[in-house]
Amino acid sequence: MSRRIPTPLPLLAGLLAVYLVAPLVAGTQQAALADWSAVDTEALLRACAVSVGSATVSMIILALCGIPLGYLLARIPSRAMALLGFIVQLPLALPPLASGILLLFLVGYRAPLGRLAAGALTDSFAGIVLAETFVAAPFLIIAARSAFASMDPALEGVAATLGRRPLEIFLRVSLPTALPGILSGLLLAWLRAFGEFGATVMVAYHPYSLPVYTYVAFGAQGLPAMLPILLPTLALAVIAMALSNIVSGRGEERRFLPRDAVHPPSPGQSAPLVQLDGRQRIGPGNLALKLEKSIDDFRLNIAWSSQARRLAILGPSGSGKSLILKLIAGIERCDAGVVSVGGHDLSRLDPAARAVAYVPQSYGLFPHLGLLDQLLFPVGADPRMAAFWIARLGLQGLERRRPETLSLGQQQRVALARALTRPASLLLLDEPFCALDATLRSRLRLELLALQKEFSGTMVLVTHDPTEAALLADELLVLNGGKSLQTGHTEDVFRRPANEIVAGLVGADNLAEGIVAGHTTIALGRDIMLEVAGPALRPGERVGWSVPVLQTRVSSTGAYTGAVESVAAIGMERQITVRFGDTRVKVSNGRGAYACGDPCRFDINPYSIQVWPGG
Repeated sequence: MSRRIPTPLPLLAGLLAVYLVAPLVAGTQQAALADWSAVDTEALLRACAVSVGSATVSMIILALCGIPLGYLLARIPSRAMALLGFIVQLPLALPPLASGILLLFLVGYRAPLGRLAAGALTDSFAGIVLAETFVAAPFLIIAARSAFASMDPALEGVAATLGRRPLEIFLRVSLPTALPGILSGLLLAWLRAFGEFGATVMVAYHPYSLPVYTYVAFGAQGLPAMLPILLPTLALAVIAMALSNIVSGRGEERRFLPRDAVHPPSPGQSAPLVQLDGRQRIGPGNLALKLEKSIDDFRLNIAWSSQARRLAILGPSGSGKSLILKLIAGIERCDAGVVSVGGHDLSRLDPAARAVAYVPQSYGLFPHLGLLDQLLFPVGADPRMAAFWIARLGLQGLERRRPETLSLGQQQRVALARALTRPASLLLLDEPFCALDATLRSRLRLELLALQKEFSGTMVLVTHDPTEAALLADELLVLNGGKSLQTGHTEDVFRRPANEIVAGLVGADNLAEGIVAGHTTIALGRDIMLEVAGPALRPGERVGWSVPVLQTRVSSTGAYTGAVESVAAIGMERQITVRFGDTRVKVSNGRGAYACGDPCRFDINPYSIQVWPGG
């Protein structure tokens, strides 16, 4: 596909590119004028060795200390860390000579550290390293902080729920994920240290680094002697860039286990959930939560207990659904409360010790691992169990594939398989279908429905879709604004919402009001009675009610009669709005022809009518 580039951009980009290339071209043209006889080869090579060695030592120091500092700056959102992040970037803004002067106040002959080291920190190789580390550090720190900050925040939480401890998570997840950005920062830091002059000449004039030697030679011999001296500099810079590209390319290569590391199960084999892990398990069901958590102006405060194995938390965006899963998994800490599973209080345990499997909205797949490595990452993962879920979820042939090469549906299955591979008593699914198209979402819902029968623990699904909740959960917690609006069996909540807000959240359509005339009837006006099924109603009470459009149908023998007020085409069918007593109701009309004002007979399925108190 051709791309149209705005007219001024090539011109502006070209001007800078020409300016950056022109000095190299000009230097090449002057090669014939170079005075090679005046070059002190031994001194030049010694200066090159000093610069390469000092820059490399500086880079090693920065890698050992700068990467952790970048990580802390990205992970600790405090004013103190923000101030520290500002201060450590100051060498970028300081003239190099000013940086050297500041260092002399710290390590010079009369400075405390200088006296302690008996002058060994100036006019020495150590002095060059100190100067280069000071001026080059911001390049790595900024790159590392940006790389860690750009990580999917769910990755570390998922790794914790898979049994990994904090240091393991840093070494096996955070660092490999951020590695491309960190390598770029290390390259910039090395090149900055390699070319440092100002701070170095103030702190350690001897031994000569390559920049200092170049400056001295220029003052003594003039421009003709510069090209031979610059050639090693250019060569070393080119080598550094080439090595960086090679290392970055290898960093992109991922570790994969051989194809025969696991063996697919035989046809008809069931999930080896209990036989393979051999551990004492917390029993399924009996989930009890009492959670309090404040984040800025938002406050979560719920209490919920259930014996069911299929649970769902239903609510709008921002209601605290995902936060509840993180509190259960231990990724977030409660301000106060209890997380009890099977009678065991998990609230004081680290995420790695909770035996909880967690699938976030983003799926939390580690970008540096192939599919098979994803499944074998959890502590206690068994290769046979991984093989079972690869086969069960139709992932054969993808074992070596990384997440970015998989479709969203495949990513969702990998995340689910990884969660199921770890022995767990509780599976937490945070809107697992939200990123999928309607067709794939419908298919994967049915797959998860079948999968629930093979999982021996408790499954908690977070969703804002009432269809998913009705299909995949036996009990519901309906949430809004951090508070529980209603809990109970799914059918009961759908049939008798606690109020109109709950009715809307469980997908109520055709909202209307009426007065209860009998235990199973609602008066909608003079002599118009709506028959409902379900728990008995209290006569005389004003109630709200609703019915899905698909549960209404025009019929020549319909039990109800109304007048058509409007007609709308919905796909291949027509939907009409009928005046019905004191209210209006939308009725599915099939392909019949109706016009405004026509009388219309229709039926309403009494078992599909939702009723709630208060109107």
